[in-house]
Amino acid sequence: MVEQRKPISVQEAVERVVSEARPLGTETVALEQSYGRILAEPVKAAHDVPPFNRSPYDGFAIRSSDTLGASGENRIRFDVIDHIGAGAVSQKLVVENQAVRIMTGAPLPAGTDAVVMFEQTVDSGSSFTIRKPFKAMENVSLQGEDMAEGDIIIESGNLIHPGTVALLATFGYANVLVAKQPVVGILSTGTELLAVDAPLEPGKIRNSNGPMIAAQLARMGIRCKMYGMSADELDESFKVVKQAAEETDVLITTGGVSVGDFDFLPAIYERLGAKVLFNKVAMRPGSVTTVAMANARYLFGLSGNPSACFTGFELFVRPALLKMMGAGKLYLPKTRAVLAEDFTKANPFTRFIRASYNGEFVFPAGFNKSNAVSSIARGNALIVLPGGTRGFEAGALVDVLLLGMEEGAAQWEL
Repeated sequence: MVEQRKPISVQEAVERVVSEARPLGTETVALEQSYGRILAEPVKAAHDVPPFNRSPYDGFAIRSSDTLGASGENRIRFDVIDHIGAGAVSQKLVVENQAVRIMTGAPLPAGTDAVVMFEQTVDSGSSFTIRKPFKAMENVSLQGEDMAEGDIIIESGNLIHPGTVALLATFGYANVLVAKQPVVGILSTGTELLAVDAPLEPGKIRNSNGPMIAAQLARMGIRCKMYGMSADELDESFKVVKQAAEETDVLITTGGVSVGDFDFLPAIYERLGAKVLFNKVAMRPGSVTTVAMANARYLFGLSGNPSACFTGFELFVRPALLKMMGAGKLYLPKTRAVLAEDFTKANPFTRFIRASYNGEFVFPAGFNKSNAVSSIARGNALIVLPGGTRGFEAGALVDVLLLGMEEGAAQWEL
């Protein structure tokens, strides 16, 4: 008898998955190894930035009080008494109508409170003249104007990107406290699968899902353990899944989750005593996506169809992994775009269409059946079309999920 499955909404499925995620703890890594990791503590300003009043331009440091009355008809002359660059400190005390030639980033000399840019002067070597008055602190980067000592600059849970690395370096974080990453395993199931380097045989296809998921994990900065391919034989598959589930925090399997004669994962979950969170989602592609928990470990049963497999990873696996790492932004960024061409297929379930997004318009990325591979390669987004609709015409405003973005969204609703 064929198992009857009751579909749940994508939103509910995501919530069920995310609610099971538990933090994995923290570890310390060198700054140069921190890119792509999740901060496990807030970044505090260890000192003011800038740490002193400094010049933002190449020019001359002066006393603003000496510029009163300056005009085109009344140019005021200053004598240059010193010359400093970034990293140097003038030992001179500037008095009436004196100036220090100063380069960008250098601290203001004692007695000065303004900077005249070179192009605002008529320079004659040891002196120069100006034709306008300057206010106190004009053309000056003030101490602490960017960040003040003790300020929390970045909260924990944020992704470390190149800008974060620059900030950590600014405050002397040679080592960074980050969230531990989950151990993730990948197992591709199906007697029809061949290794990537194997010649094609009648009735066979090469395993694209395993390498694809490994790449999706790599895009998140997560390494994986490959458990190869398993044939459609229950006892053999059970042994492999059981071993992999014991060695990983998250096991991702592809294929074997439908209700066909050779789809064994539901039976394997039962043998493992796993708690099935859901086994059908009201979505296309990937409605048979199944997620279970065994000994507090995730078992993600993704479709064997490449497009469905890809979408299932982005919707369900990705946010679970990010929550396990303490991230504050779990979900794919979402925006709205103009549909560039008709999509006339009816949508009984929410449909996710591989697409190309250019900032204004979104285009279906070619062949879009669940077994398609070409559209995955061409797309950088997913069009989201709600269930219960009869298709959409070009010009309609549609929801779009963006792929490959460095950071995601903190909240999400479909």
